[in-house]
Amino acid sequence: MSKIKVILIHGNNTTRWSYKWMPWVKKELEKLELEVIGETFPDSILAREKYWIPFLKERLHADQNTILIGHSSGADAAMRYAENNKLLGTILVSPAYTDLNDDLEKQSGYFNRPWQWDKIKANQKWIIQFGSQDDPYIPLKEFRHIHKMLDTQYFEFADRGHFMENQDTFPEIIKVIKEKLKL
Repeated sequence: MSKIKVILIHGNNTTRWSYKWMPWVKKELEKLELEVIGETFPDSILAREKYWIPFLKERLHADQNTILIGHSSGADAAMRYAENNKLLGTILVSPAYTDLNDDLEKQSGYFNRPWQWDKIKANQKWIIQFGSQDDPYIPLKEFRHIHKMLDTQYFEFADRGHFMENQDTFPEIIKVIKEKLKL
């Protein structure tokens, strides 16, 4: 098997790639001898698809040996990328499938057409999803709909918010990657 690569994809409205847990996940995955990329994506405030999808493909070379770990808008980018590109798998943290009537989200371009759920599933071996009942930005119905449409392995928490504040580690991500890669 070719070397596995993991790409961390931050959300929008940020000037850096790292939420508190992302550097921790990067370090823990590197201990497993995985190549882990954590870069600030271009157009990081609006997170527009027209910049992020080419960045994943042409700059970071996401392919069938790649795991995408996307948070919020980064999870939306991971889903759109999987519509037309082969991946090993994705981990979606607080994803959405609608723009939630939010102007910033509308500008991203991810929500202006129907999702190709069957292609997203067919282009990868597995999809893991994390959501929290107390997410202040994304309603629970968004998480549950994505779970239903993609048949994700879904983990729903009661108290993790949007997986940003007070989230220094994310051991569940390490655990599922170890399980999927049989490490």
